Amino acid sequence: MSDTVVQILRRVLLPVSLLLGIMMLLGVLVTQVFPRTWPFTVEDAVNRELAGDRTGGWNDVSLVFSTLASTQMIVVVTVVVALALRLWLKRWREPLFLCAAVTAQALVFLLTTLVIDRQRPAVEHMDVSPPTSSFPSGHTSAAVALYVGIAVLMALRVRSAGAKVAWWTLLLMVPLGVAAARMYRGMHHPSDVLASILNGSTCVAIMARAVLDRGLRWGRAKLPIGRPAVPAQS
Repeated sequence: MSDTVVQILRRVLLPVSLLLGIMMLLGVLVTQVFPRTWPFTVEDAVNRELAGDRTGGWNDVSLVFSTLASTQMIVVVTVVVALALRLWLKRWREPLFLCAAVTAQALVFLLTTLVIDRQRPAVEHMDVSPPTSSFPSGHTSAAVALYVGIAVLMALRVRSAGAKVAWWTLLLMVPLGVAAARMYRGMHHPSDVLASILNGSTCVAIMARAVLDRGLRWGRAKLPIGRPAVPAQS
């Protein structure tokens, strides 16, 4: 077996498979083992409280955040940012990292919904319900993978501590807003979005270790990153 295949198995496929197993286990615990145990017994009350406090202004805000994490928007933003990174940095490592993180969370989400069948909250749904389970939230995990992934890349590129904090603060607002919006709009329970935050953030961590790790060797050669090495003086 080649070094490249071993690296892919060890750093990508095995961790993602483990994450998938954890997500399915969490889904079983939420829907089958502890559905009548605190804190899951208060989830419906949280959704009813959010639905009862809806206003025209917050409806519009929640729609904006929900739209930012729609499938079409996630695909468009991922492709645009990946191309921009490629043109800016003149290499494939960062675009590959971002696309891999978003793709991995989508696969984990889809496979989990095939096993876990959870009804959506018993409140008015402000969006059309997709044919997937309420557990986990695809919007939330996609937003976490995409925007946290971008935040990781920006934090690696900027040197100022203030700039790092600014990028993290700005970009983290999107997935957090998406998570709140999906609950506000009656599409997901709190545990759905919490599990999705785990899914998205773990996929970012897995792909960062697999793709952005400067010490990683794919076959005989390292992927190019940073400035080209300067030959040693004889």
